[in-house]
Amino acid sequence: MDFILNHLLTLILFFPVLAALILFILPSELKILQRWTAFVLSIIPLILSLVLWFNFKSGEPGFQFQEIYTWYSPINASYHVGVDGISLILVLLTTLLTPLAILTSFTITDRIKAYMILFFLLELGMLGVFMTLDLLLFFVFWEFGLVPMYFLINQWGSEKGEREIWGGRRIKSRTYASYKFILFTMTGSLGLLLAIQLIGVTAGTFDLVLLTERWVSLDTSLFNIPVHTVKTIAFWAFVIAFAVKVPVWPFHTWLPDAHTEAPTAGSMILAGVLLKLGAYGFLRLVLPLYPQESKYFAGALAFLAVVSIIHGALAAYGQTDFKRLVAYSSVNHMGFVVLGIAAAAFAVGTQNATIALEGVVLQMFNHGLSAAGMFFLVGVIYDRTHTRDLSEFGGFFPLIPVYGGILIFTSMASLGLPGLNGFISEFLVVRGAWPVFTIYTALAMIGLFFTGAYILKGIKMTLHGPLNTRWVGRLTEINGRELLVIIPLMILMLWIGVWPAWILGVINKAVMTLY
Repeated sequence: MDFILNHLLTLILFFPVLAALILFILPSELKILQRWTAFVLSIIPLILSLVLWFNFKSGEPGFQFQEIYTWYSPINASYHVGVDGISLILVLLTTLLTPLAILTSFTITDRIKAYMILFFLLELGMLGVFMTLDLLLFFVFWEFGLVPMYFLINQWGSEKGEREIWGGRRIKSRTYASYKFILFTMTGSLGLLLAIQLIGVTAGTFDLVLLTERWVSLDTSLFNIPVHTVKTIAFWAFVIAFAVKVPVWPFHTWLPDAHTEAPTAGSMILAGVLLKLGAYGFLRLVLPLYPQESKYFAGALAFLAVVSIIHGALAAYGQTDFKRLVAYSSVNHMGFVVLGIAAAAFAVGTQNATIALEGVVLQMFNHGLSAAGMFFLVGVIYDRTHTRDLSEFGGFFPLIPVYGGILIFTSMASLGLPGLNGFISEFLVVRGAWPVFTIYTALAMIGLFFTGAYILKGIKMTLHGPLNTRWVGRLTEINGRELLVIIPLMILMLWIGVWPAWILGVINKAVMTLY
């Protein structure tokens, strides 16, 4: 048991690689065995994450379960992993959503082995970002996670639709979406890589624990350029890379295309976890490494957040594609995350900053639950109707009452209905941001109003109104396997909404000792 606890993070991080190798050696013709083997193996990191959760001491400051080994000594890079309350929450979210996404993928019939292997490699990349405390290794995992998602969209995405590109050439929509996804995120990461190299060379280490103090206290000129100028350039390199991933307006345009074309399970992970990598980058790197620059530019970040909130809500309301509606809702909800980060950056060290950061971390977890649930439910109805056009739905409640009740419940959690999880986190963000950016927070309420409008629009056009008779006798109720996917998410949505103390206690201790 001591061995497991001493190497718990490494076991969680690299077990998906072992799972991928096991899948690789399975016979290709045994599709049922591949599905169930992938699902069973995906539960192991979740069990290990629960062991991590119950052995984590939330009252202790700093990182726990640390492991550090020399990785590449000439540049002082190391394999250094550890978790605090913030990364612990996101590790748990990742290991929870991965088996649910794999269970969702039981409808996949094409190249099942490759598909499942990509999911395990994607889990490796996401967990690596949340665990690593070495800046260079952080970038390795950050970029590694892009590749599996690119192939999932490109090879298993929607087969319908084409897009016209330069020169009048037409390509599949899923090909266009996958190209756009990887080009946007990799382009944003170029500046991040250069800034990481600059910081590592200057500080003489890539270890985040040592690096933060050395970089923040640096007050000499670099390359005959004032240190403030160099730090400002590096700050924006970090901000742009993470803003693309969140995504923040105007870097968000890759998201609706990627979500629309991705397979259902891919959308669940993309919205549930991958978007959180950008927000985590702000919390783990931008605010600690650039406290002065973060405070100085907090107003600009708050402005982008509010535009994201309003634009995301209005764009979602204007959609007739159910999946695209849910995709734009992520821009809206993640805007509150960035607003909370901006408020915390400006009011660092105050109670308002602590409240805002608590809301930010909880909103990341809550959005992961509700967004994954919404994309899953869109996928359930798509599997039966083979369309996402809301105008072709209508009056489904009498035909599929169980599905209808689940859709309303999950939609209300996404809406932020009191008693469900979304309300707690958005309330904390607004409460923390209001004294800091009063006007911006007030404007964000426009987006909150239209959040209700687009959620109710989706419910109305799907479940209510005149029954579209073409689906009578063809539309079947949600099945047992699908209930196994959505019920754990619903339990957590209700549990956090009714009694959030169990998770807020961990988050509170982490953010109070963070800055």
